[in-house]
Amino acid sequence: MDANIFETHYEEYCRQIADLDFSSIKDILGIKLKGKEVTVPFLGEDYTVSEKGITDASGNRPNYMVCVILFKYLLLCPDALVVGKEWAALKDFHKVSQFTNLNLFISDAEKPIIRLFSGKINALLHAAQKLGGTPCDMNLSYDVSMEFSLLPQIKILLLFNDHDEEFPASSSLLFQRQAEDYLDPESLIMIAVTLTKRLQLYAEADSQ
Repeated sequence: MDANIFETHYEEYCRQIADLDFSSIKDILGIKLKGKEVTVPFLGEDYTVSEKGITDASGNRPNYMVCVILFKYLLLCPDALVVGKEWAALKDFHKVSQFTNLNLFISDAEKPIIRLFSGKINALLHAAQKLGGTPCDMNLSYDVSMEFSLLPQIKILLLFNDHDEEFPASSSLLFQRQAEDYLDPESLIMIAVTLTKRLQLYAEADSQ
């Protein structure tokens, strides 16, 4: 995205954040309030959000995708806590529309996992564990089934089967049903893409 457009959007989000009552949403979103700012954990890292903007633990502004995810998580907060533990594909969510770019979800979130980790199950498991993934306890028949807590109220389930003599490798990313009550489909796609990019970074670091 053009830097000027990003800055314009960023400033508009900051103006919207300035109108939020953090104290009324902190318990619903599972975030920590400190004065006029909140701390939001995302993929194992803490980010500070206020009307002045977003900073990571080092005081730097995160990339555009992370900023949008965090802004939207605060701005789209539901009126009450929503809990729905059933796992579902993004395409089956009620709020997915003709404008939702599901092809981007497939091409930038699911397919890269196949490309990166086909024949490398141990590398995937190691990268997933470093990213805070935990084994799914549902006894699923997959080579890898790992849960990730991306935001306090949003989890992703990664399902991966490696290739064998009969079938190619396959990968799926599922959300709990409650996810669409906290974020719009476009932001959920951004979350999935961010997860995949972080897995790739950890895998590349391990291979060096």
